[in-house]
Amino acid sequence: MLLRSLLPATLLLLAAGAGSSGLRAAELRVAVTGATSTTGQVGCALYAGEAGFPTDAASAIQLWQPANPAGVTCRFENLRPGSYAVAASHDVNGNRRTDTNFFGIPTEDWGVSNNVRPTLRAPRFNEAAVQVPDGAPVAIEIRLGR
Repeated sequence: MLLRSLLPATLLLLAAGAGSSGLRAAELRVAVTGATSTTGQVGCALYAGEAGFPTDAASAIQLWQPANPAGVTCRFENLRPGSYAVAASHDVNGNRRTDTNFFGIPTEDWGVSNNVRPTLRAPRFNEAAVQVPDGAPVAIEIRLGR
């Protein structure tokens, strides 16, 4: 009988211990500045690898917020510790993508983590990558522009 009453408490303690394996959820906070109006939304796309970065957000985690010239913050929570890159844009017309002209040059303000802005090509994942360890949140700023 004593064993039967101790079994649930023992299982509960084992389950609690299994959750504390040393790895905690990581968090990345992205302050996006440089929106020129309150029209539209500011979008942040979080990439865990090179696939699609920075223009194809199909494999990214996306967050959208109303545009604000004072800035917006995108919070990516419960991440696995690792290397991430973020692409952000001010989507003025509401189509949830960064519009480009005939030559592929963005016509809406954009930016990426580490504020990488190469000339004549898109930023690469390894240039924009940010390390997000477990534990304390990582905070970065992306400045939008053209």
